[in-house]
Amino acid sequence: MYSKRPRLVMAALRGSAGKTTLAVALASALKLRGHSVFTFKKGPDYIDAAWLSLAASNCCRNLDTYMTGHERVMHSFAKFSRDDSISIVEGNRGLYDGVNAQGEHSTAALAKLLNAPVILVVDCDKVTRTMAAMVLGCIHLDRAVDIRGVILNRVGGIRHAGVVSRAVEESCGLPVLGSVPRIADIPFAERHLGLIPPQESMDGQRILKLAASIAEENIDIDALIRVANDAQPLPEKDVTTRNMISLTDVQIGVIRDKAFQFYYPENLEELARLGACLIRIDALQDSWLPDLDAIYIGGGFPEVHAERLSNNRSFLLSLREAAENGLPVYAECGGLIYLGISLHNNGRDFPMAGILPLRFEMEKKPQWHGYTDLEVDRENPFFPVGTSLRGHEFHYCRPTGYDDIDANTVFRIRRGLGFEGRRDGYCRKNILAAFTHLHSLGMPEWAENMVARATRYKMEKSAAIGRNAIQSYGKIGEGVINDSKLIYI
Repeated sequence: MYSKRPRLVMAALRGSAGKTTLAVALASALKLRGHSVFTFKKGPDYIDAAWLSLAASNCCRNLDTYMTGHERVMHSFAKFSRDDSISIVEGNRGLYDGVNAQGEHSTAALAKLLNAPVILVVDCDKVTRTMAAMVLGCIHLDRAVDIRGVILNRVGGIRHAGVVSRAVEESCGLPVLGSVPRIADIPFAERHLGLIPPQESMDGQRILKLAASIAEENIDIDALIRVANDAQPLPEKDVTTRNMISLTDVQIGVIRDKAFQFYYPENLEELARLGACLIRIDALQDSWLPDLDAIYIGGGFPEVHAERLSNNRSFLLSLREAAENGLPVYAECGGLIYLGISLHNNGRDFPMAGILPLRFEMEKKPQWHGYTDLEVDRENPFFPVGTSLRGHEFHYCRPTGYDDIDANTVFRIRRGLGFEGRRDGYCRKNILAAFTHLHSLGMPEWAENMVARATRYKMEKSAAIGRNAIQSYGKIGEGVINDSKLIYI
């Protein structure tokens, strides 16, 4: 059995060539035309995925063969694409850029795995016929990659666009399906980790309408629809959703606000599937931490919101007290920074939660940008010794002024940086915090262990602490969790 799954991959010759802007623009335009659109992001990016989700009004899924493997990528695409919809897969970096010289885990490799046609977005700034040579190189480097067309981006005018178009079509035999001029008021602003996320945008819908107009005016959308519909059928996959497993009734808090927004949807879905009730926490505005059985703090931009985070002293105090009382805490990157003593940024020190004896400092250049490969070599609350973890890290922040890092970390780094390239995963009490982000499709045991640790903590509270201690603990976060705080999957 085969299914149609109309689809295309938006790729580029390099990073920052404009493919995110044009992928979001295309998704927005298709949505406004009344099409059903599903979006996917190749690689571990959170911000592009957030914009794609907003544009399509559907949750964007990350397709990453390094972290999750080929079979799970195919299963995810089959589960979250449709025969009666158009799927847009945004690549990352250059078409053939992977983890090594052979291009493993590249956008090209993903396109071949999905048997998806590729549209090449090319930055034409200060180039004419040479662009044809670059496109021709992409065609010939791997003939199994099905490149169907080219979109010219950042062209200087009608004459410039005409010269590049003729050069590409005559030399490469590919149609030019769009010509986008340099745009002074491009709707997507950038900062150190890429685009500014939609969670921080005051008018995301206006931005999407502007992006859609860019696509309508400069891209042959009808031709792109034909390319997507012309994709070869894919073998049917069994995408039966696994039943909910109610291991126990536990409440897991998720700090999810403008400062902490980097979460793979599958991570939250797997926690919920295992029976956890997910409670949304806002570290910028909430006055205290509610009574929880565990807390998950993802990555994000604590440096951008450092002053507000630091000034919310009551919340920091309640988090610290809960952690000291044994609350299981799992934190990634920005969450790790938040648990430290302080964050130094732009000449100022901002006090953080003070749960881990670590200080952090923002640098002007990325400290690490790429995949990680870790081995769990010490006891910790969430992973058995001997477990291998594949993830990624991307941060401008580095730890400073720490002692006994070897004695307090539980991951040995085989690839990545973590704490100066040697160790990652700082562990204290029931707290584990690392620079590495994990995806539950590649590490399903993570969610299982998270729920198991929350269950154990809940049982310990009930059985061992005693009624008076429970009442004392409850004063940290008295009050009712209303429906607006629940995270619905």
